[in-house]
Amino acid sequence: MRRVLTPIFAVLLSWSGFTLANESLEIGYMPIIPVSQAFVLLESDSLAKAGITDPDLIKFQNGPAIVQALLAGQLDVAYLGIGPAMVARAKGADIKVVAANIVEQISMVTLGELTPYFANGDAATAFERFKADKGRKSVISTFPQGSVPETVLQYWLRKQLGLSAQEIADNIDIIYQGAAQVQQSLMTDAVDGAAILEPIVSIVLDRNREARVIVSGSDMFPNQPGAVLVVRESLITDRPALVRTLVKAHIESTGQLRETPSDVAAAVGKYVGGGRLPAAIVLQALERSSAQFQADPNSIIDGTRTMRDFQTELGLDVEVDLSSLFDTSFYDELMQE
Repeated sequence: MRRVLTPIFAVLLSWSGFTLANESLEIGYMPIIPVSQAFVLLESDSLAKAGITDPDLIKFQNGPAIVQALLAGQLDVAYLGIGPAMVARAKGADIKVVAANIVEQISMVTLGELTPYFANGDAATAFERFKADKGRKSVISTFPQGSVPETVLQYWLRKQLGLSAQEIADNIDIIYQGAAQVQQSLMTDAVDGAAILEPIVSIVLDRNREARVIVSGSDMFPNQPGAVLVVRESLITDRPALVRTLVKAHIESTGQLRETPSDVAAAVGKYVGGGRLPAAIVLQALERSSAQFQADPNSIIDGTRTMRDFQTELGLDVEVDLSSLFDTSFYDELMQE
């Protein structure tokens, strides 16, 4: 939310010792629950106190699109998946992960025709049995290649179910879509399922009585890292106090999302789903995710290494040095106060 300082408020802030630089700040985000810390921040006064009274908010439908913006020199701050963050860094974007957002965020949702094959029989043969009965492959939607949902889907299929690349190709059509398109595909029965995140999971479960979550995040990819907060290295160098403000607000909002999601549901609801989702759906999505919200960047480094190595197995160019990707200093210092 963009805020404009009134003259009286500006004077009060200056008396309080805050600078009123009114500097610009480009913030990229996706309208999804895993980056809810961004929405809580934008509805607070944290940025205004740091001299950012009119942030430039740029909405994206998927992580790879944010990667392109980062590589083009756009965005000072971005909330995106760890997968795209690694890709961006590997391709030369000068970004650092300064905080985590969430872990184990992806769920596998199936619709009426496919669900019974997981409810009855070996999950590893569910797609093969579906094809034998229906005469067609299962159609599964997820985000573009290199995104966290797509990586988690591939990990589940290959590592958890033990399917080979050929078995996947023979029995499953994976289609790559943005958030709005995945939701639309599920709602219109254009697909049989999706590896996806909130609020899409809650929306689909609410509106389609035959939809089921057949596998949760912890079972698809244990300790999977999810969305993260990244900032430009130049922002760390030139405006470290602002980065510290961002991370401090991030830690505080994470606590609220974990402990009292109802207190911040209205703030989140202004951004997810174009601000048009029923309040009950937003709260349900937050409550489903509350235990997964995690701000500590140290806690996802091992999971990020596992994800990087797996993406390399898949042929993606993510040879990124994790020590250069993460900057945990702001979080570590704040936690020592």
